[in-house]
Amino acid sequence: MAIEKPQKIEKINVLSAANSFSELFHYLKVGQLNDHMLNIVQAKDRMLDFHTHEESDEMFYVIEGKMQIEFQDRVVDLSQGDFIIVPKGVLHRPICKSLVKTLLIEKVGTLTKDNTGGTYKK
Repeated sequence: MAIEKPQKIEKINVLSAANSFSELFHYLKVGQLNDHMLNIVQAKDRMLDFHTHEESDEMFYVIEGKMQIEFQDRVVDLSQGDFIIVPKGVLHRPICKSLVKTLLIEKVGTLTKDNTGGTYKK
């Protein structure tokens, strides 16, 4: 039986990572948990089209700023420290009127150019 080389284990400060870049709509991968990726994104003056993720729930954690998640029947306001989990298959769209820094958690392969307004790059 082969012995696997231990992975390097490091702590991540989410706020420091969010402040390490200024580019809007850039997805910074900060980790992977099993088959879920953790990305930080900064957005401003942006409303995406309604969409669903058929294979994955999606979690939005607001690191700094404010945003909204619109559903078919309501709009949820999110502020610093808030998070929301959007179950797979639920129609939604993020609305970012002012600068917001968020941590997104979802299955690897969920983010595409189509559901990120064309800005996601592998």
